[in-house]
Amino acid sequence: MNSDKVLASAQATLEGSMPFPQIVGNLIAEGVEYYYVDYAAKSFTFYSAAGAAVHAPLSFEGLPLIAENFDVVELRAAILDSQQNGQKFRLFCQRAMSAGVQGYFAFLRGQRVTYLGRQGDQHTEWFPGARPSDA
Repeated sequence: MNSDKVLASAQATLEGSMPFPQIVGNLIAEGVEYYYVDYAAKSFTFYSAAGAAVHAPLSFEGLPLIAENFDVVELRAAILDSQQNGQKFRLFCQRAMSAGVQGYFAFLRGQRVTYLGRQGDQHTEWFPGARPSDA
């Protein structure tokens, strides 16, 4: 896993300078198996199957506090807006935090994202077109 290339993908995410599917493709090409976005620590951590980890700051100023209660309806609305309308990552972060998301794991090989709330709540969202018929 080339840390410079992974960090460049993190920066492209923050800047909105590259489409998200392209960022995911770049991360997979670098051997990233999954990553964690930690809103409490304001950071990303990218993990390879070999056990390597690359950390990057989530350097947005003025993000809201993480809401106490987990609101899946609001979270799903934010997810859909990103998927269907190209919502910028900063706005997604604001909406997710306001919906009570403290962080999430994006499993690239598993093609799903699991969002976590402050009280242990969780919601798993499949990548578009990836949900198995029995899930």
